[in-house]
Amino acid sequence: MLLIRSLVVLITSAAVGQATEFSFFEPLQPPRPFQVMVHRGQSHQAPENTRPALQRCIEDGLEWAEVDVRLTQDGQHILSHDASLTDAAGKVWKINEHTLAELRQVDVGARFAARFAGEQLLSLAECFSLCKDRLNLYLDCKDVHPGHLAEEILESGLRRQVVVYASLEPARQLSRGTEGKVATMTKWRPGCGGPEWAVTNGLAAVEIDAPDLPPAIVQAFRHAGIKVQAKVLDRWDQPAMWDRAIDAGADWLQTDLPEELLAHALWRRVPKRPVGLALHRGANRYAPENTLPAFAKAVRLGADYVEFDVRTTRDGAYFLLHDSRLNRTTDGTGPIDQITADSARKLSAGVKFGQAFAQTPLPTMDEFLGEFAGKIGFYFDAKVIPPAALAAALEHYKVVDRTVVYQSPQYLAQLKAINPQIRGLAPLGKPEAFAELAAKFKPYGVDADWDILSQDLIARNHAAGVKVFSDSMGDHERVEDYLQAIDWGIDVISTDHPLRVLRAIELWANRQAMKSADAPLRK
Repeated sequence: MLLIRSLVVLITSAAVGQATEFSFFEPLQPPRPFQVMVHRGQSHQAPENTRPALQRCIEDGLEWAEVDVRLTQDGQHILSHDASLTDAAGKVWKINEHTLAELRQVDVGARFAARFAGEQLLSLAECFSLCKDRLNLYLDCKDVHPGHLAEEILESGLRRQVVVYASLEPARQLSRGTEGKVATMTKWRPGCGGPEWAVTNGLAAVEIDAPDLPPAIVQAFRHAGIKVQAKVLDRWDQPAMWDRAIDAGADWLQTDLPEELLAHALWRRVPKRPVGLALHRGANRYAPENTLPAFAKAVRLGADYVEFDVRTTRDGAYFLLHDSRLNRTTDGTGPIDQITADSARKLSAGVKFGQAFAQTPLPTMDEFLGEFAGKIGFYFDAKVIPPAALAAALEHYKVVDRTVVYQSPQYLAQLKAINPQIRGLAPLGKPEAFAELAAKFKPYGVDADWDILSQDLIARNHAAGVKVFSDSMGDHERVEDYLQAIDWGIDVISTDHPLRVLRAIELWANRQAMKSADAPLRK
């Protein structure tokens, strides 16, 4: 408490020197209240510290990636957390004992998943080229040449997109050697001192472990022009610590779970949602599609629905699978309707996504419904399952009122004859087809092609008591398209890119807040 009181005093004391706040690039406009810093890139979805791990950060609209920097034998900076690499044959490559050209021979992707086979180590220069004007970088200096590193940063034109993390003395030397042109950061712990400690040492930012993050400390640093990065990794990477860091006013949160962190923070801020969120085949960007981990991730993201597909084996068992063939997403081959349930249960539905999911099985419909009934809404794509079996399953798991079923109008009519409470979702490919569809089949909702969406079409559906769902796969997977559809009043957006929909909701909420603030002025 004594330290906290002294920091509060320092905030108001004219004797404390105020740093000139380092001006960092803002990848998102308008910026979020806090920024996400992803540990080693999106390392849960792609090999850490690689091009695809960084590319996925960019695609998800994240602000920062933490990457690790090491020096090769010939003095080149490359991205690697570990001091050595092991190739597919079991050979160990020590980074400081090999040239960059030699290290290029190491496949750093295949051990993660076959789809990343051939991925090479990324040089710092290549990293800079990929991220320029797109993604900020936290460079964790494992083994670097400070002078060479400074030159690379300044010559790249990414000075405002980089913060260099090192122990205190190297960080101080780098800051002084570049006259403050390169932003530096080091760890702050209780006992280090207050903001004057950071200012004296030329730091642009400090990293603070989440448990050491009282608001007064954060505000003291920010008042002095020093950015605060909250480290919320490992056991701290969970909602209570995210809330603690956000409420304390941290500028950056370093995490392995950016998608969950951003979803959690948004739903705190926007409890009344302007649109429903359905995740296509589960959260398939973060876990293998149509698997229990993908649906569990969707629950943690706060989705309203999970879309899933059901197909039938040769002996009449129901499994979750989109394609008619097993080849794309499992380690099996051929049509699923040509194998037995016992064979289907032996397949891996996750190994092609990543080795971490190698033991993830192809789930049965009963396993899925039993696990997630009551936790999330179901968007049931009835690929190959008889209407009577589908109705029986929904009734057995008591999820009729939390499910929409997508299929042809004729199939939905059969379902309604079995159980009138089942909510049918009919495809709508042409605006002019709506009147007959609504009059003849009276669906709960339509799954409208995104290309035909308009404010008028949505209004006509709503006037007839019909909900409007749509997916934006392909050309329309953009924040701008999502925001337009929200303005038109769409009911549910189905997506492969949940963070883009969340960003659209965030921008919508910002506009609503501005309108509310302006309302008294207009009066």
